[in-house]
Amino acid sequence: MSQAVNARIASVGHYLPADVLTNADLEKMVDTNDEWITSRTGIKERRVLKDPEKATSYMATEAAKEALEAAGLPASEVDAIIVATVTPDYPFPSTACLVQKRIGADKAFAYDLSAACSGFLYALTQGGALIESGRYRNVLVIGADKMSAIIDYTDRATCIIFGDGAGAVLLQPTTDGTGIQDYIQTCEGDENELLVQKGGGSRYPASHASVDANWHTIKQDGKTVFKKATEAMADISVAVMARNHLNADDVAWLVPHQANLRIIDATARRMGLGMEKVMVNIDRYGNTTAATIPLCLYDWKDRLNRGDNLILAAFGGGFTAGAVYLKW
Repeated sequence: MSQAVNARIASVGHYLPADVLTNADLEKMVDTNDEWITSRTGIKERRVLKDPEKATSYMATEAAKEALEAAGLPASEVDAIIVATVTPDYPFPSTACLVQKRIGADKAFAYDLSAACSGFLYALTQGGALIESGRYRNVLVIGADKMSAIIDYTDRATCIIFGDGAGAVLLQPTTDGTGIQDYIQTCEGDENELLVQKGGGSRYPASHASVDANWHTIKQDGKTVFKKATEAMADISVAVMARNHLNADDVAWLVPHQANLRIIDATARRMGLGMEKVMVNIDRYGNTTAATIPLCLYDWKDRLNRGDNLILAAFGGGFTAGAVYLKW
């Protein structure tokens, strides 16, 4: 009997803008301070792509190139590209199509996926399904967001949280038992605009009125979103562990979405994990939305060992949530 085909992460790439926006910088822009930001979020600084000529596709392209170089794979061998983002360059064409052209992946099909901070995990499982189907061998999955493009830097409830960045993984087939083992994904439709960019879509297209109302930037009900995120990330992580008969000792690493250090800590405690088993880089990058989890994988790639059990978990606007059990 042939063994089941899983999708494994063959390589990881990343891109971070050079410009750093520190808490001290924000103190000069809005009524806040380093102690307040650090104690409530765990963030000390974040990266910002200041060049107006460069957008999400630029960061995604750079991350994709690095992932391909690390794998020694020419772009001509890529079968599909999925970009998770809520800050596409344009409503259309998709950011993934721009990446496909720029890296020279001539035979690849490409599309964007929008699930906010859960986007990378949604895209990862879709890319995994393409591999598991047997039809495709090389799938690029990218999480990239230029959040500075949709931030109101006079709104201290949101401007302290987000940063810019991109992370990419190359998925390939394996029959050795590693790769994506299982996942759970959920959605609790949010029609109450608790976490929303109100303007720019078909409901409120760009107009003088929408710009004057500042509807093209992020707005959120912080307390409600915090509560829902804390519950959802912990619940879904524990659920995927239970379904696969994993206990805390079995888990090498929790790879959580980097939204808030308190949410990460609460998730780890529910899973029975000490923080020494948790990937945390929110202090340096802030919340890069779809890029947070692949950026963690990039930062920790040299500390991961073959066969390590990883739980990847996220919560995002929508409200979306996901947890992936991955064997490295």
